[in-house]
Amino acid sequence: MERQSTYTATIDEQGILTSWSDGAQRLLGYDSSAVVGRPAATLLAADHATIRRVLAGRRRWNGTLPLRHQDGRSLELGVLAHRRAPRAGAADWLVVSAVTTRTQPPRGEPLEEWTFLQSPFPLAIFDADLRLVRANRRMEHALALPEAVMRGLRVVHIVPGAASEETDRSMRQALEAGRPQEVRARLGPDLGDTAVLTPLKDADGRVRAVCLSTQRPAPDTSAPQQQPGEAGSRVGMAADQARAAQELAEVTVPRLADVMAVDLLDTPWTGTGSDRQRGPLVLRRAALRPVPDSGPAPGSAVGEAVVCPPDSPPARCLTAGRPLLYDTADPGIAAWTGLDPCAAWLRAFEARALLAVPLHAQDDTLGVALFGRHRDREPFGPEDLRLAEEFAAKAADGIDRARASSRTRTTTMALQQSLLPHTLPEQAALEIATRYLPAETRAGVGGDWFDVIPLSGTRVALVVGDVVGHGIRASATMGRLRTAVRTLADVDLPADELLTHLDDLVLRLAADEGSADPSAETAGGIGTTCLYAVYDPVSRHCTLARAGHPPPAVVTPDGTVRFLDVPAGPPLGLGGLPFEAVETELPEGSLLALYTDGLFEAREHDIDEALDKMFAALGRPATSLDSVCDRVLTELLTHRPDDDIALLVARTRVLHRDRVAAWELENEPTVVARARHLAADQLTTWGLDEAAFTTELMVSELVTNAIRYGRPPIRLRLIHQDSTLICEVYDASGTTPHMRRARIFDEGGRGLLLVAQLAERWGTRHDRIGKTVWAEQSVAGTGG
Repeated sequence: MERQSTYTATIDEQGILTSWSDGAQRLLGYDSSAVVGRPAATLLAADHATIRRVLAGRRRWNGTLPLRHQDGRSLELGVLAHRRAPRAGAADWLVVSAVTTRTQPPRGEPLEEWTFLQSPFPLAIFDADLRLVRANRRMEHALALPEAVMRGLRVVHIVPGAASEETDRSMRQALEAGRPQEVRARLGPDLGDTAVLTPLKDADGRVRAVCLSTQRPAPDTSAPQQQPGEAGSRVGMAADQARAAQELAEVTVPRLADVMAVDLLDTPWTGTGSDRQRGPLVLRRAALRPVPDSGPAPGSAVGEAVVCPPDSPPARCLTAGRPLLYDTADPGIAAWTGLDPCAAWLRAFEARALLAVPLHAQDDTLGVALFGRHRDREPFGPEDLRLAEEFAAKAADGIDRARASSRTRTTTMALQQSLLPHTLPEQAALEIATRYLPAETRAGVGGDWFDVIPLSGTRVALVVGDVVGHGIRASATMGRLRTAVRTLADVDLPADELLTHLDDLVLRLAADEGSADPSAETAGGIGTTCLYAVYDPVSRHCTLARAGHPPPAVVTPDGTVRFLDVPAGPPLGLGGLPFEAVETELPEGSLLALYTDGLFEAREHDIDEALDKMFAALGRPATSLDSVCDRVLTELLTHRPDDDIALLVARTRVLHRDRVAAWELENEPTVVARARHLAADQLTTWGLDEAAFTTELMVSELVTNAIRYGRPPIRLRLIHQDSTLICEVYDASGTTPHMRRARIFDEGGRGLLLVAQLAERWGTRHDRIGKTVWAEQSVAGTGG
């Protein structure tokens, strides 16, 4: 019986293991907790310094590595490693290996085998587990990997990325439906934009495998030269500069040249380059492409630095600012191609003619395109020069746009990171962990945010929101709304009233921005969703309201996971529609999970399946909330998300009765003295005698104000939490007290001024009926 195991692991740039799959555990015996966070070198039964040198500067590597099993024996395993460099965040390595007892897959009749191997279309066959079993020569060349390396691996491990994940999903659909599928996914520069997935059936009609092919064959050297209007139409259309350079190479080889390279400056030159050349020129290789079926090109790999002497053709071309044509048989050029490692690709392909074309975009020089022709081919002529300049100009425009887009994304990321909380505020009501993952799309990062806001009376507000759209506009709107929420929370507005005020703000912002830019689809944040929750550790009550936002999940101490029933409410900016708050009691140790909808959009599976996975991840015991966050993201994400994700997980704490004292007072002036005595006795119980004098003064003034200007009932409450003492006085009047400056002979008017001087913070919060005036001070005592 066939046995097969695939293992995956990720390693950061410092060589530390950051993830470890179940397959890796079965293969080598180590549990993930034993290896994640430790140097990957500890698993190697070889000199890891040598391996580091081999990997230096590479984007992909495959070969055999000796790995150490948990029982001490050494295993020789074939490994495929991809270096992943996201637009935001640190790069890492994805390491995959397939270990299988599968014998060499059976071959067909000679004619069928010739057809498969020699087809001009790249072909690969994947079994019912979506693991590769066959690949023809075109597919091997297109992916630059031999079949032996790919055998047993899924397409997501052969070419990691969003395109392979979409292809993997479509292959599963082809297997299940038994019908061919087409998917818009570019798995490699030679594989076109559309993949055709054909189910392969046995004699009984059962689907046994899936054949992957592309709708256009890989380029062939015998193809006739294409005119610019046909071949060049896609040059310069890519979203990133590496892809734009690759497109230039795809279009011009072999139509215009037998081998070509694109080398880019890290920092573009502005103006002419004649005054910039003062020594060796450092560029970075963005593309290197020989004619198909000619083997890999030697020399600097894509992404590596290319150092060119001042008298080399690339440096001369950039300095002159115009195309230059060279015969590699000339002594000066022959010396450069013979000695300079950066020119090894010209030697390897016996290029006789070399054409260097600068890449200009507006007033900037971005780099150089180098075209080489074999000695058996006619040298470059005037028409070739014209075509090369036209292709290079289109590619330069695309590279320039991609760089501008990258700068915009970097700016947006910096703006968004500056607007999100860098550290969580100190508070004792909740244990909190958060995660934020920016989107990995052309549109850029979005406007998701979260916040933790300490409130009066030891309460804490939790906020999660999602602004419609992406880019700088969304991030700026997010910053405005986050500031508004903090301001409204600071005046202790109830949750539903806070969202109502926020809705009004969004309408005003939309009106202001819409008048300036009528085409703006999300002006002012219309359509923004928000969830606002306030937790009180004294009563264990949590009050929540939401504006079109996904409902929060709660995990009770017995492990039950459910959504809290919070009325959805409309998204912000629609105006005139009410928001409704609900209050629920949470047992001590309950887990609250607040999130944005990107958590589910990033995984294009059935929503019920995604919810089940989230509930399972939240419900399993964990040593810390950080582990809970990581587990949720691991379960729901298979790649960088297409939309921003904000995740906030909080565990409730309770302020027990011995930390809270409350009394109901008569509405009589004589009760002020009794209130002072009650407060003094309680402070003695808590061991806070040093704070008695200050506290008695504040109690006296606040109770006097409640009796003089408020309405019964009147309540006094003291809260002692860690090093903080809070004094609160409630009355049924809704009038907000204000400080005023008393004149010399006035008998009153100094109470709140005195409270403000004695307290570190003070304020008023309004309830449905009445108000509470509170004052907070720092204390040091033995506790009670």
